[in-house]
Amino acid sequence: MKDDIDAKELMKKHSTYKKWTDSVKTNKMNLLEMYTGTAEEEIIWGSLVYIQDLHEKQERRVFHFYLTRNELVTADLNLNELDYLDVKAMKEKMHQSETSIEGFFVLIGEIMAYFLKEIDKFEVRLRDLIWDVKERNNTKTLDRTANADHELLIWKNLIIPMIEIRRAVEEAFGDEIMEQPQYKRTKRRITRARELIREYEEEIDALLDLESVVSTHRGNEIMKTLTVITTLFTPVTAFGAIWGMNFKHMPELEWKFGYLLAGVLIVASTFILYAYLKKKGWMGDILSVRSKKSFFK
Repeated sequence: MKDDIDAKELMKKHSTYKKWTDSVKTNKMNLLEMYTGTAEEEIIWGSLVYIQDLHEKQERRVFHFYLTRNELVTADLNLNELDYLDVKAMKEKMHQSETSIEGFFVLIGEIMAYFLKEIDKFEVRLRDLIWDVKERNNTKTLDRTANADHELLIWKNLIIPMIEIRRAVEEAFGDEIMEQPQYKRTKRRITRARELIREYEEEIDALLDLESVVSTHRGNEIMKTLTVITTLFTPVTAFGAIWGMNFKHMPELEWKFGYLLAGVLIVASTFILYAYLKKKGWMGDILSVRSKKSFFK
């Protein structure tokens, strides 16, 4: 691979080079195009988001590439933004590559290595979240679960263009590319990242299902409790309504022990209603004390 490539020479040699340079000025998203009209002169060019902030949509880094069998040109690529990357070692590996295509896969492979390191950080946060769902199951935990799901979608969105690039290189340059060691290594990294994302998606789906079960159960318990309380207070409400009337002739008002009788009647009817509900099994376990380890506390 060459350190410097003459842009004017490339523009004369490849008619698509001008189209690529124009896209560099305007495009800030993933882009992939190719030319396969002439044998042994196939070209792939485009743009790739290699850093995306997890909270701000517009906070991302995009680099542009132009790849032929003999040249690799990149623009707007700041390797120092990739944590964990040994830039010097990567450049040496690219220069030692036999073809520009293999050098390109060195670059893509290192970006994938960065993705995998960041996904490892996500795994740590996900493990903490799994236990927090049991220990502190509340709205805040549900928000964290939703944020984790969103973060996973972002990583998936970053990896999908990598898959497309790998497939496009196979399509443009042929099967011989698939035997190159850097291609194989990068392919394995992409596959590993995809498998991790798939497994984490299943874990988060299980967490969301658990949250749904817990929320539904809590809602049912609340509604059942309110219904039972309303039912138990029906005698109080009914007798209170009757004796709250302002009719002139109400014999109970003249009874010596009317107040005591009213109290006994209210308590007795409430107790009888409670006993009836209990016998029917409609009280459930709403009066029982939850264990501190219960998901439904």
